[in-house]
Amino acid sequence: MKIIDIHTHIIPENLPRWADKFGYDGFISLDHHADCRAKMMIDNRFFREIESNCWDSNKRIEEMDHHNIHLQVLSTIPVLFSYWAKPRDAYDVSRFLNDHMSDVVRRNPDRFIGLGTLPMQSPDLAIREMERCVNELGLAGIEIGSHINDWNLENNALHEFYAAAEELGACLFVHPWDMVGKEKMSKYWLPWLVGMPAETSLAICSMIFGGIFEKFPKLRVAFAHGGGAFPGSYGRIKHGFEVRPDLMAVDNANHPDHYLGKFWVDSLVHDEDMLFKLIALFGIDKVALGSDYPFPLGELNPGQLISKTGLDEDEKSWLNYRSAESWLGLDAI
Repeated sequence: MKIIDIHTHIIPENLPRWADKFGYDGFISLDHHADCRAKMMIDNRFFREIESNCWDSNKRIEEMDHHNIHLQVLSTIPVLFSYWAKPRDAYDVSRFLNDHMSDVVRRNPDRFIGLGTLPMQSPDLAIREMERCVNELGLAGIEIGSHINDWNLENNALHEFYAAAEELGACLFVHPWDMVGKEKMSKYWLPWLVGMPAETSLAICSMIFGGIFEKFPKLRVAFAHGGGAFPGSYGRIKHGFEVRPDLMAVDNANHPDHYLGKFWVDSLVHDEDMLFKLIALFGIDKVALGSDYPFPLGELNPGQLISKTGLDEDEKSWLNYRSAESWLGLDAI
């Protein structure tokens, strides 16, 4: 059966020294300190160790073949978003990353689909680069963060961006970054274990209660990590709407139930019961395989959770590729 993985990350093998170019710190650089390994550095501070499968497309394809993955949807590593940077500098970073993404896809169009990244802190520049991503570079959509600095995703400043994405037919992949409460999570990997699920729930709630799916009904939005904490806390969320509409229905009067099935989530939940919860909550046509390749919090054997379920072949086909094709817009081609 065909398998599409909608949640995988890639980085160029060599990054410019952005701090030297722009004259201030905070940007990622790579220290290739050993064969097939590199340290991601933020200035002189170690961030993460990565291996060559993070930049080497041939190695990726070898591992895809090992796991029977036919297509990967590629997106940048969120720490590269650079939303905190000066808008023109973030624009330059985005263009570099998007040119690289386009080149990877162009060389292996049967194995990769690309998502661009944008200087979202400047919606005008973001729209300009999104148009280039779709119309010139042939990318399928855009990865954005779960918030844009101090803006949550319902912020009025982003509405022109959503309208442009809708017009272009660009799908959106929302990924957590810059996790809420991180200053209280210095131990136990808590920003990734607690902060990331909270961030994704924040993004979904912001878009629902801010009326984004109502204002822009043609948007095709997918959220990482199975929707984060949203599915497990949805009972509380909907009850809150019902008992305190004075607080929650201030921008959109529709019950949140109305928007279940209006967006996608990936399957990255590491738990069969939770996978069935996603299917029950959103519909099987809105859950798409995502592995977070090539990182350790991802599904190390992509698709294994789906394959172990007692679902029939038609149901598995939705999870393995049909939902992904719908989100990407491939089912309309």
